[in-house]
Amino acid sequence: MADEPGALNWRLSAHPITLLCYLGFRIGSLLMYLFGVLFIRNFVLVFILTLLLLSIDFYYLKNIAGRRLVGLRWWNEVNTSTGASHWVFESAPTDRQPNATDKRFFWLSMYVVPALWVGLAILAILRLQNFIWLVTNVIALILTITNTVAFSRCDKFGQASSFAGSAIGSMPGNIAGRLAGNMMGRFFK
Repeated sequence: MADEPGALNWRLSAHPITLLCYLGFRIGSLLMYLFGVLFIRNFVLVFILTLLLLSIDFYYLKNIAGRRLVGLRWWNEVNTSTGASHWVFESAPTDRQPNATDKRFFWLSMYVVPALWVGLAILAILRLQNFIWLVTNVIALILTITNTVAFSRCDKFGQASSFAGSAIGSMPGNIAGRLAGNMMGRFFK
């Protein structure tokens, strides 16, 4: 039963080191914050260590774990002449199917971790003597929710791109179908 594809067992991962680092940074920042609030009570030390772990998590998830575990990547580009920014989404080719275990771990932690930070923020508000700790929660929420929204949009646009490409690619005239599929794929990316 535990060896089924998609089971929450890191040994079934196609990229176990990437998965363990991804989970380690995410859980490590939460544990550092909790340990600091409950035992250390040195706001500056806990703030710096938690912020460091959150920053590493943000970078690692955005640039390494997302690409290796589920085949998704995003970034923000700024037009230097106008100052306008836009998000760019990239997904792996449709012939590369992500490992079911990697995919399950990725999306589960993608939504659970921000929810845990929301709960910790509510606790910081309710315990008025720890109101200063809310700063850490706000930064954590900004970083984790940004990645969650970006990867959710990336996944949505990747699915739309592959759907449009496969629908148009089945049209008669293989070259025209591929050309139209590539144009639709670029539109959705």
